[in-house]
Amino acid sequence: MANSFGTDILIQAQDPQNAASFYVEQLGFAITDELPDLISLHGDNINLSIERGPALGPVLEVTVDSVEEAKLRLVKKGCEIIKDEPDFPRCYVKDPFGLIYNLTT
Repeated sequence: MANSFGTDILIQAQDPQNAASFYVEQLGFAITDELPDLISLHGDNINLSIERGPALGPVLEVTVDSVEEAKLRLVKKGCEIIKDEPDFPRCYVKDPFGLIYNLTT
């Protein structure tokens, strides 16, 4: 079972532009892409995406061999699927310890 953490972190905010301005002005991030409901920022060590919506907390990215197999295994171990949108693609999982991550291949 190989996996790795990506360099992407996603947060949600009711006003992504306002949040992005904070990270640009206060922490030196640079805006790399801007859509109506999603702003992407680049930092020296991480990429931060800000999605319009209610705050879930930070969402890390975990690369796995198979998203479907990982979902089944993790749910059996007490994880909760927070958001599952295969067409996007994204699958947010909250583990028993409160960490939220997006499973990707």
